Amino acid sequence: MHRLIFATHNQGKVKEMRALMERLGLEILSADEAGVHEDPTEDGATFEENALKKARFIVEQTGEWAVADDSGIMIDALDGRPGVHTARWAGENAGDEGLIRHALEELKGVEERRRGASFHSVVALVSPGGEAWAFEGVLSGRITVLPRGTPRPKLPYDLIFQPSGSDRTFAEMSDEEKNAMSHRGQAFQKLKTFLSSQRVVHS
Repeated sequence: MHRLIFATHNQGKVKEMRALMERLGLEILSADEAGVHEDPTEDGATFEENALKKARFIVEQTGEWAVADDSGIMIDALDGRPGVHTARWAGENAGDEGLIRHALEELKGVEERRRGASFHSVVALVSPGGEAWAFEGVLSGRITVLPRGTPRPKLPYDLIFQPSGSDRTFAEMSDEEKNAMSHRGQAFQKLKTFLSSQRVVHS
């Protein structure tokens, strides 16, 4: 493996992954940079199913190694919702503010001790030959009563998710602080460890 295609059109995610994988000597490309401008339908029942589906789609289109991630938040008092529907449960065009408003409305009247939640992320790696691996990151915390912090584009829940052991929401942390503990950071670190230990990377 000389290069890896990340099944995303989000250049912010690609930048993060390039920084993380820098020492492996891999060239990291976005889906767009690899000439893939379409996405498969994310209709999996789990984060792992969706991540694998996205990575396999890239492999089918390019014949190269691919990686994809799928993430979401699970709220205890809502029986694990929104889960895989994290980005869409308030409606297709709700936007970041609509998602926050919907989440807080769903938890209206729920006391603080019952506002537990966890962020989940699964990173899937698929080879040109169809072999597949999945790496999961989980971070527990709670949903705050009001939004706090500086919003990040397309990451609305950062304003209302407070990780266990911290007195701040993700949105009140720097990128470095958040990435050091985040669910996505955990999953990508596991991917990095796997790639470092395998003989699939050739600089």
